Amino acid sequence: MKIIACNSSNSLSEKISQHIGVSLADASVRTFNDREIFVEINENIRGEDVFIIQSTSHPANDHLMELLITIDAARRGSAKRITAVIPYYGYSRQDRKTGPRTPITAKLVANLITSAGAHRVLTMDLHAGQIQGFFDIPLDNIFSAPPIIKDIKEKFNGANDLVVASPDVGGVVRARAFAKRLNAGLAIADKRREKAGESEVMNIIGDVNNKTCILLDDIADSAGTLCNAAEALKNNGAKEIYSYIVHGVLSGQALSRISNSQIKELVLTDTIEPTKEVKNTKNIRHISIAPLMGEAIKRISSDASVSALFD
Repeated sequence: MKIIACNSSNSLSEKISQHIGVSLADASVRTFNDREIFVEINENIRGEDVFIIQSTSHPANDHLMELLITIDAARRGSAKRITAVIPYYGYSRQDRKTGPRTPITAKLVANLITSAGAHRVLTMDLHAGQIQGFFDIPLDNIFSAPPIIKDIKEKFNGANDLVVASPDVGGVVRARAFAKRLNAGLAIADKRREKAGESEVMNIIGDVNNKTCILLDDIADSAGTLCNAAEALKNNGAKEIYSYIVHGVLSGQALSRISNSQIKELVLTDTIEPTKEVKNTKNIRHISIAPLMGEAIKRISSDASVSALFD
């Protein structure tokens, strides 16, 4: 097995390699003065099972090109099998036509990854499950539920006043699954979006009065929906509000919104490497998905069941 780390996931790649017990391969991913990307794998990978780790997070286009070029380098280096490990799959929100003459970019990216030479893809918490069908190669979409549920149980230690809340109707299935495993209540924020990038929470479905609420979602980008939902929960009598998010995109004024929101603590996974500003935000904490991702990589390499991780 060879593990190659690209530039967006250096820290996560180190943790994964330590968990598996395999050193990262010697590879150079750099740019020329005109911003062209150059990749060189500095050791023999002929006949090897190669895993390339790269989240296509900000800057999404640069990181996507790094991934594609690294896949091509591994293919031309005669790797036996190439797995693109994409903890955060960028462009996942463009999974359907939202109007006339608009692209389905999640499908385009799937085509690019396949054409570059990947034999399979490993990713985490796809924004839309149907993206799995955009690929003509095997895709394993694993879920961050085990480390998140473990952290919630350790933090709240069997509290009987927990309510899992979804910040919008689209996240109800996820929230319901977590509520069932935590033996907690369920609440839903009913959201009306006036225009793209802005949201307004109208009301809360479910009893949150004097409850500890856990807002759950897969992506926090501008954090407008998240913070509005927290405000609505507080207005409906919630005692404390925490939030668990898988992919912390956190663009624009997101950090300012979170700092000044009703959210006591926001917990993110490390699918996207945090910036210095994110690390310095007082009410943000990170948990690592490296052990889970590492176990999935080991199972793929040995042709064992990945789904058994979640039984």
